[in-house]
Amino acid sequence: MPAQFAIGIDLGTTNSVFAYVPLEVENKTVEILPIPQFVAPSVVESRTMLPSFLYLAADHEKGTGAFDLPWDVGHAVRAKDKRKTADAPGTQSVPYSIVGELARRQAAEAPTRTVAAAKSWLCYSRVDRHQPILPFGAPAEVPKVSPVAASRRYLEHLIAAWEAAHPEAPIREQQVVLTVPASFDASGRELTREAAVAAGLPETLVLLEEPQAAVYAWLADRGDAWRRELKVGDTLLICDIGGGTTDLTLIGVTEEGGELSLRRIAVGNHILVGGDNMDLALAHQMTGAFKDKKVELDPWQSVSLWHACRTAKEILFAADGPKKHPVTILGRGSKLIGGTISVDLDRKTASALLLDGFFPACKLSDKPAQRRASGFRELGLPFESDAAITRHLAAFLAAHGDAKEGPVRPTHLLFNGGVFKADLLRDRLVEVIGGWFGAKGTPKPLAGNHDLDLAVARGAAYYGAAKQGRGIRIRGGAPRSYYVGIETAGLAIPGAVRPLRALCVVPFGMEEGTETDVPGGEIGVVIGEQSVFRFFSSAVRKEDKPGDVLRSWTEDELSETDSLEATLPPAPDLEDPYVPVKFHSHITELGVFELWCVSTVSNHRWKLEFSVRSE
Repeated sequence: MPAQFAIGIDLGTTNSVFAYVPLEVENKTVEILPIPQFVAPSVVESRTMLPSFLYLAADHEKGTGAFDLPWDVGHAVRAKDKRKTADAPGTQSVPYSIVGELARRQAAEAPTRTVAAAKSWLCYSRVDRHQPILPFGAPAEVPKVSPVAASRRYLEHLIAAWEAAHPEAPIREQQVVLTVPASFDASGRELTREAAVAAGLPETLVLLEEPQAAVYAWLADRGDAWRRELKVGDTLLICDIGGGTTDLTLIGVTEEGGELSLRRIAVGNHILVGGDNMDLALAHQMTGAFKDKKVELDPWQSVSLWHACRTAKEILFAADGPKKHPVTILGRGSKLIGGTISVDLDRKTASALLLDGFFPACKLSDKPAQRRASGFRELGLPFESDAAITRHLAAFLAAHGDAKEGPVRPTHLLFNGGVFKADLLRDRLVEVIGGWFGAKGTPKPLAGNHDLDLAVARGAAYYGAAKQGRGIRIRGGAPRSYYVGIETAGLAIPGAVRPLRALCVVPFGMEEGTETDVPGGEIGVVIGEQSVFRFFSSAVRKEDKPGDVLRSWTEDELSETDSLEATLPPAPDLEDPYVPVKFHSHITELGVFELWCVSTVSNHRWKLEFSVRSE
C-alpha cells in the first residue's frame, strides 16, 4: 500500500517535534502533531514539542500507573516490538520512566534520575553507546540507560502519539524522514537509524541533515518566491545552534536546465557547543551568587542549577521576558530539607555573559583557541575547549575558501536552533560577520517567518514530499570524503608502528543511489574472523577521488571516526583465509554508506557494516 503521509521527525537534543503532510493532496500545508505528555503529576496535555528528557522513576513510583499515558507507551510499544528487535543491539529494556515536559522539570528537581542530551552521546566514540551509562555519573543504585535506548524511547513516544491520532495510517507504511546533525559521522547516523528502527520506524526511513531541513522549511514557506530572493552565485550560510551542537552548512545557488537549483557545498565539523554550554555558563555564574548567600552547592545541586538556569534563560530571553527571574534549587542541609533556595538572575548579566563568552567580536583570521589539556581527563562529553562560536565560524569560512578568493563570503544567512530565538544573539552574529566583510558584505538574513522550534521537523516532512516529486531538492550527496586506513607492509621493528595510509573510498558529494569501484592495489582481508578497518573522514578535502592515497595529513584535514568492524563469513571453496580484495562503495537511495570487499580470486563479495567500538 503506498504511503499516505510524508512524516518529518526532529529528534532534538533538547526538544523533539513530529510533522506530517498528506501525499495525496496538492499544496497541502505541513502540520505539526500535538504530542500528549505529562506536564505535571497526573496532568496530561498535548504540546507541539516533546522535551528530550527521560525521567527514571524511583521504586515507590513503579507499578502505580501514575505515569501511564492513554496508550501506555512505556510498556505496550516495547512489548509489541520486542519480538522483532530482541536480538538487535541497542534494544536494552528501558526502566519504568516518563518522557517529555514533566521529565524536563524533574531534571532540576531530581537530576540523578533524569537523562538529558542523549543525542550528544550518540556521536561520541570513546564510550560504548549501547551500554547503560546515562544519567552519566549517577549513583550506582539509580537504573541507567544507553544513549541508543534513550533515543529509542523518545521515538517510541512520538510513534505512539501518531498512531493514537492516526490509527488508519500505521507509521511503518509511511514515508518517514528523520533528521540528524550535518556534523554526525557515519557511526552517529547508523546509531540513530538503529534506534529508530528498534522504536518501530520503517526500514525505509531516510536520514536528512538538520540544516538542510531548515532550508526546506523556508522553501515550504516561501513557495516560488524563493527564486526572487536568491540568484545564481549566491551562497547561503545556515548557522544552526541547538541544545548540544553547532552545525554550519554552506549551500550554493546554481542553475540547471535554465532553472535555479540549490547544492550543498560544505558542512562543518562536529562542534559540541550549544545551548547546554550556555546554561552551564550561567550556572557557573550563579554558583558565585549562591556562595554570597553562604550556600555551598554539592555536585548534584550543581546539576540541578544547570537545568534551572536553562529555564531562566528561556524566560528572560523571550520577546516579552522580564528583567530578572529567580533561579531555584532544592536545599540539602538539615535546615533546608524539603525547602528551596533562590537567587535572581537578571537579563543584563545573562546577556553580557552569553554575548562575550559565545559570540565575541573576533577577526576573520582567528581560529578556536586550543588550550593544553591535562594528561588526565574525566570521561564525559568532549565539549569544545573554546566556546566562542564566532571563532569556529571564522575557521569554517576560511577552511572552505581558497588561496585566491580567501574565506567564503556568504551572501545570505539562515538562523536555526532554539538558541537564536533570542534577538540579541542573532543581531550579534550579523554584527560580527559585518565586521569581517564590511557593511556591503554582510549576509542578508532570509525573509519570511521561520519558526526556530518547528522548522527542522516541518522541513523534513516537506523533503519527504519532495522525494515524491512535489518540491525542490537540495543536491549535495555525501557531506564528507571517507577513507580507510591501510597499514603498510614491511619488516617488524620493535617499538615502531608501521606507517598508515588513508585510501579514499567515498568522495565528497557522492550522490545517493550511486556506486563506484575503488581503484588501486589489492588489500588483504581475513575471512572467518573479525577484521578491523580504521576509518577517517574529511569535510575539507573535496578534490580527493576514490583510490587516492594520502601518506600524511593533519588533524584539520582528516579526523578518525569509529572503526569499521566485520567478520567476513568463510567461503567453502577458498582454502586460504587470507583473501585479496578490492573495495566497492555504494551510497544507497536512503543515504546509507555500504563498503563492499570484492574478491579478486573468486566471485565472492562481502559487505562491511558500521559498528561501534566498545573500548
